[in-house]
Amino acid sequence: MEGIIVRRVIPSDNSCLFNAVGYVMEHDRHKAPYLRQVIAAVVGSDPGKYTEAFLGKPNDAYCSWIQDPDKWGGAIELSILSEFYGREIAAYDIQTTRCDVYGQGKNYSERVMLIYDGLHYDALAMSPYDGAPEEFDQTVFSVRSDRSIGPVENFALNLVKDAQKKRSYTDTAHFTLRCGVCQAGLVGQKEAVEHAQATGHVNFQEYR
Repeated sequence: MEGIIVRRVIPSDNSCLFNAVGYVMEHDRHKAPYLRQVIAAVVGSDPGKYTEAFLGKPNDAYCSWIQDPDKWGGAIELSILSEFYGREIAAYDIQTTRCDVYGQGKNYSERVMLIYDGLHYDALAMSPYDGAPEEFDQTVFSVRSDRSIGPVENFALNLVKDAQKKRSYTDTAHFTLRCGVCQAGLVGQKEAVEHAQATGHVNFQEYR
């Protein structure tokens, strides 16, 4: 392996997961509207699998919800997108350095990588040298036949561990937020979710 693993920043516009996936899969940071439609189509076509208990809301309500550009994606959406592209998606969490691999066990031969800071997803890529243009990025990597950790994954994990040492993450259990609509002060993701469900407000800013 020649090169370095780099973090490619994705805009913070509530669609970072989808655009990060678009970048690692297709070198396109503007795939969110399309990928949201893909997910809605997959979920809507199989209400027996994607039940209210699984989704947290009725199937048809979820299909409308996920196409709203203000709504965030997570594990459900990454799992669906992994299957759509036929590739594993490895998502590295900075706070814990854990790697969740979506599509694992489906014998996909290729993998892409994302990095998550508690609130935001960016893309991971291999660049031939520091500062190289993005057109030289490699974002799709072969999965080793024995499923073992390879050099690329080790390089990615080192980058994640370095970000953890720098505390480049948000502790979503204890961070403080202010509602941009009613100015209510909130602590942690749980309170933010409860506030959003009670009021419909989804515009939050982190503050210290």
